[in-house]
Amino acid sequence: MIAATNLRLVLVTPETTVIDRTVRSIVVPLFDGQMGLLPGRAPVVGRLGTGELRFDGEGSQQSYFIDGGFLQVKGSVVSVLTHHARPADQIDLAAAESELEQAASQIPTTDEALLKKQHAQDRARKMIALRRRSS
Repeated sequence: MIAATNLRLVLVTPETTVIDRTVRSIVVPLFDGQMGLLPGRAPVVGRLGTGELRFDGEGSQQSYFIDGGFLQVKGSVVSVLTHHARPADQIDLAAAESELEQAASQIPTTDEALLKKQHAQDRARKMIALRRRSS
């Protein structure tokens, strides 16, 4: 049996299918780290985190900022279901910095509010870092 040489990446948000294309490799942010995916990967389901989704296509590498969701690998199809997906080069740096300042100024009064503040800060920091790297 001949092993597959490509993966099919399907990136979906609640509004639309953002990407449906053939790629050579993928790196996704999971809630507890990153996972690299190559053709021939065993099936897996995982919970996504916040950060950079990176993939190598035909001669180029592209990055998207994603925020949570789920990953499924079945055969050569990698399905990424996420709340938000934005190309790295379309991240508004000023808006991300403003989000970080706004999150930092929050004063949480409950554990839930503290977790929400930490997520907002983490999200903004990762958007800023990704945008600066992609410039």
